[in-house]
Amino acid sequence: MSASAAPAPAEAPGAAAPAGASRLAPITVTHPEKVDLGAIRLFRAPPWVLRLTIEGDRSYTRVKVVRAAPLSYPRRYISLLDARDEEICMIEDLAQVGPELRAVLCEELDRRYLTAAIERVIAVRNEFGTSYWEVETNRGRREFVIQNVAENARWLGDQRLLLIDVDGNRFEVPDTGRLDRRSLAFVEQVL
Repeated sequence: MSASAAPAPAEAPGAAAPAGASRLAPITVTHPEKVDLGAIRLFRAPPWVLRLTIEGDRSYTRVKVVRAAPLSYPRRYISLLDARDEEICMIEDLAQVGPELRAVLCEELDRRYLTAAIERVIAVRNEFGTSYWEVETNRGRREFVIQNVAENARWLGDQRLLLIDVDGNRFEVPDTGRLDRRSLAFVEQVL
């Protein structure tokens, strides 16, 4: 008695899978068009992973909180991104959300946009377009390197200066007028 093989399932026109391989459909993610901010729940599980649930709709296992305009509007236009860095939703103003959600958002933003305030410049050395800084900040003494000061030093006002080092760390001089004369001379020498 011979066993006969079952007929192969019909393939879609033009689709050919290698012998022995199964066809997998790509996973597509669609985000809701409009999200009720009152339905958003951000939480950590485990404690180092931020998750998002939109009550009655869907959940995301890994979420990032970013500012769309970090320098101009640090408390507005907060974007929640999925694991692929695709926007889930945007919060136009932190004042629109409740205190519990706002606390989690602010904590995540503070972690992502950690900025040390420079209180005194101890030394600055320039070599071939790279500047080496030694400063005293509100977080203690720091040393950092800035390449291409023209791109990585930004004036945020008449007296407010933001410096971004080669590792993406942010250092701010909140008011250059409050620096001592020697510190100010170092800043002016580089800029």
